[in-house]
Amino acid sequence: MNRFEGRSGPIRLGMVGGGQGAMIGGVHRVAARLDGAFQLVAGALSSTEDKARASAEEVGIAEDRTYIDYIEMAKREARLKDGVEAVSIVVPNHMHLPVAREFLKRGIHVICDKPLTGTLSDAKRLKTAAEKSDALFILTHNYTGYPLVREAQARVARGDLGDIRLVQVEYAQDWLAEAPDADNKQAAWRTDPAKSGAGGATGDIGTHAWNLLRFVTGLAPEAIAADLQSFVPGRTLDDNGHVMLRFEGGARGTLWCSQVAAGRENDLRLRIFGTRAGLEWRQENPNALQITPLGGSTEIITRASAATTAGSRRLTRIPPGHPEGFFEAFANIYGEAAQAIRAARTDAPLPEGVTFPSIADGVEGVAFVEACVRSSKRNAAWVSL
Repeated sequence: MNRFEGRSGPIRLGMVGGGQGAMIGGVHRVAARLDGAFQLVAGALSSTEDKARASAEEVGIAEDRTYIDYIEMAKREARLKDGVEAVSIVVPNHMHLPVAREFLKRGIHVICDKPLTGTLSDAKRLKTAAEKSDALFILTHNYTGYPLVREAQARVARGDLGDIRLVQVEYAQDWLAEAPDADNKQAAWRTDPAKSGAGGATGDIGTHAWNLLRFVTGLAPEAIAADLQSFVPGRTLDDNGHVMLRFEGGARGTLWCSQVAAGRENDLRLRIFGTRAGLEWRQENPNALQITPLGGSTEIITRASAATTAGSRRLTRIPPGHPEGFFEAFANIYGEAAQAIRAARTDAPLPEGVTFPSIADGVEGVAFVEACVRSSKRNAAWVSL
């Protein structure tokens, strides 16, 4: 029997990780509550008792639903009549597998931050756990939630660009251009292979760029050749990577990810060139999509304008001219998750048009990172995924 059958109202949400000082936990909480679809009712926000309790109090979690141990949380919440229906996992990469597995085996839906895991072997184990569970698994590759990213995908799919020849995607930041302070926990775990996995910049932001490219183009990868660097002295993991891409059917591409690009804040860009037209979108100006037909003039398509397709307008909240950004795109992933969870409450089919990054996307992302590392160690040799 469906354990959520007959339930109505906001989806009861738990969270593991995301305590005081954790930026991404706050982002998930904002995204979850933006449309009123979720209510945060429980959490193991830190493994340190004082911090866990203080963090829970700050975000309004009751004392009797505050946990120190995520295993205890999973067991107890699964037994409660009003226990959590879904859990957000916002711990470092190496903990995604053990945390997600505890909730999945109890039928609690999982909304997990990216990348899926730190290693490909862990990613495959988590995929097996997700397939055995009757719960949903949603991966928060949030950039696919932007309305104009959905617009770009729709236009590529209907053939507006013709046959895809070239794809360029880049994600450049500068926040790790120097060795961080010792108390910078966000930098500490991201540059620690035991917690982050095999990839540094490739795992943290390269997976976003890769997922965006795959989501919009639908191109099937054939092989990659990667040249990864660690520019900051003493850094073990890569902080910059250049990757050449080959796709089935003959298309070619490049991916650049860097966290040492001075002057770049959060510059994610995608360019796609086909036989009929080219397309460009930039995350730092997400409300504009640029399309240029071969031999024609550039058209700027704005979010929610009459020129957009129904699929992208479905994800907009306010009229044209009012900018929507990062939080709204993140909330769109939560919104798609909410529709899927509501459907699961009554064993109904997934609503038409609802889509979200899945466990399969997560496995592919980790496979991409490991392929980059493997290629770079072989002097940027071509390797398959």
